[in-house]
Amino acid sequence: MGSLNRLYPIFADLAGREVRLVGGGPVAERKARMLLQSNARVRIGAPALTATLQEWVDQGLLRHDPGTFQENWLDGAWLVIAATNDDVLNAQIKQLADQRRIFANVVDDPAHSSFHVPAIVDRSPLVIAISSGGAAPVLARRLRERLESLFDDTLGNLGQLAQQHRKQICTAYPDTGARRGFYDWLFDGPVARLFRQGKPELALRALETRLARPQDQSLPELALINAMHADPARLTLGGLRTLHEADAIVYEDERAEGLLDLARRDAARHRLNEDEQHAPERLAHALAGLGKQHRCIVLLKTRRPPHAQWLNQTASRLAQAGLPLRVVP
Repeated sequence: MGSLNRLYPIFADLAGREVRLVGGGPVAERKARMLLQSNARVRIGAPALTATLQEWVDQGLLRHDPGTFQENWLDGAWLVIAATNDDVLNAQIKQLADQRRIFANVVDDPAHSSFHVPAIVDRSPLVIAISSGGAAPVLARRLRERLESLFDDTLGNLGQLAQQHRKQICTAYPDTGARRGFYDWLFDGPVARLFRQGKPELALRALETRLARPQDQSLPELALINAMHADPARLTLGGLRTLHEADAIVYEDERAEGLLDLARRDAARHRLNEDEQHAPERLAHALAGLGKQHRCIVLLKTRRPPHAQWLNQTASRLAQAGLPLRVVP
C-alpha cells in the first residue's frame, strides 16, 4: 500500500452544530471567521475578546461565555478548538475533549490535536484542502498560494452552474459517457472562457443553448502556445491552463519535453515531421485529422517563431477545415 498518511482526510458539515472555541485573541478570531462561514453554531469562551469578536457577539453571530475555562463548556460540542496562549490549558482542553470523544484542535500544536485545519483554496462549491500532517505548515501554505493563482474564480462559477443545472444535464445526457463529454466541454470550452472575459450572461446563454440542443456537437478547438523559450517556469498562466485542458498536444521537437510534462497524462502527443513544420497546408491537414478525434488541441511552438504570414496562412487553412485557431497570450 506504500507509505500511509496517519491523517484521514475529511470534510465536515458543521451547519447548525455547536463548535466550542476557547480563546479570545486574533488567532481565535481567524478560526471563528472560518467556522461562521461553515454556518456552525460557534460558542466562544474567554475572559476578553478582540473588537471584531465582540462585534460578532453583539450581532448574535457568536455566543460568549466570559471568564476562565470550565469543563462544562464542552457540553454539547461537536468540535473543540483551543486557541489560547497557555500551553498547559490547551493540553487540558485536549485531554478533556478526548475523554468525551470530541475531536479537538490545538492551534499550532499538531502533536496534541486529533484533527488538523488544512490550508484551503476556496472556489465554492469546490474547495481544495492541503495538509502536511503538521510536518511543514509553511510548505502547505506555499502550495496553497500556487494553487490560488492557478485556479481562478471561474472555477467556482462553473461549479455553481453545474450544481444549478444538474437535473437538466442528466436529462439532456442520460448516457454516462456523453455526460462526461459535456462536462469536459463545460469546464474547458467557451463557457469557461466567457466567464474569464467577464461575460457571465453570455456564458449562461451558451450553456442553456447547448442543453436545449444536446445532440449538437461542438467544434474541436485549437490553441497555439508560443513557447520559444521552452521553459516551463516562463509559461504564462493562460498557457498552463490551456495545457491542462488539452486532450491532444502537437509539438515540434524535443525542446518541448519540459512543457509536455505539464500537460494531462492522458493527452495524446503528436510530433510534427519536417514537412508539417514548414508547409502550412501540411500542418493544417495534420491538425484537421486530430480534430476528428480530439476536442481540445494545443500546438506548441518551440522551434520556429509563429510570424504573421505563417499565422495567417495556417489560420485560413484551418478555418476551411472547420478548426478555428486561438493564440494563447
